[in-house]
Amino acid sequence: MVLPVYKASENIDTIREAADRIRKDCIRMSTRAGTGHLGPALSLAEILAVLYKGVMRYDAQNPKWPERDRFILSKGHGCLALYSMLSQAGFFERSLLDEFCSVYDTMLPGHPEIKLPGVEANTGSLGHGIALGMGMALAARIDGRDSRVFVVTGDGELQEGSNWEAAMAAAHHRLDNLIVIVDRNKLQLGDFTENISQLEPLADKWRSFGWGVRVVDGHNIEELLSTFKQVPFVCGKPSAVIASTIKGKGLAIAENKVEWHYKVLTPQQYEELKNEMSLEELCHE
Repeated sequence: MVLPVYKASENIDTIREAADRIRKDCIRMSTRAGTGHLGPALSLAEILAVLYKGVMRYDAQNPKWPERDRFILSKGHGCLALYSMLSQAGFFERSLLDEFCSVYDTMLPGHPEIKLPGVEANTGSLGHGIALGMGMALAARIDGRDSRVFVVTGDGELQEGSNWEAAMAAAHHRLDNLIVIVDRNKLQLGDFTENISQLEPLADKWRSFGWGVRVVDGHNIEELLSTFKQVPFVCGKPSAVIASTIKGKGLAIAENKVEWHYKVLTPQQYEELKNEMSLEELCHE
């Protein structure tokens, strides 16, 4: 089978369909495997669909194409969503999704690894994605390429001090080809972020580190597209997009619930929701 080469589009319906597919894939993959960080993946659907269908430059036939934009999922536990999007973009056959955490040495483990086409960095140990992205953005400048680097970080992840070291360095080097998207769903493993370690005023924090900043609705496709078209927000400054999202978005029983950070549907719950959500069969013959 010849996999499709992606070409940029701003078709809202196409992007919305991709986001819907991400959610259905995430629910199915995690239920089949009986494991996975479902809530943190569901909040990413529109962000990833917009980036891969409407913004980034890449060639799924040639994943190491030097001129490509780079994407790093710093919150690697949200990889269910990334795996779905990469399959839709044509980096690998969609049948591979059935192997998520289900076979020995799977290409789709519980956190992304570079052995999978389209994955730029092993992530999951939180706090490293922005620094990795900064290095890639600086390398692109040194090599004379106009490639951009997009990094998605969790909001709870920002409690790691390494993020702010990287933010300071990126501003110092004036890396306006670096874009960090904060998945601001306000929940982390054990509680709401503000109950664990206060992040607000988050936008002002990024500005104080020398970044251009926008705050957007992370589920509004039109707003995301418009925002990403404006990067860099300030010439000579890296860009931070604080995307307000809902953890567990699209799965009513999981939305904004702390316990769904690492929780999946039972097969019985899946069957009960299958028709309502137009989900695929759990198993294929």
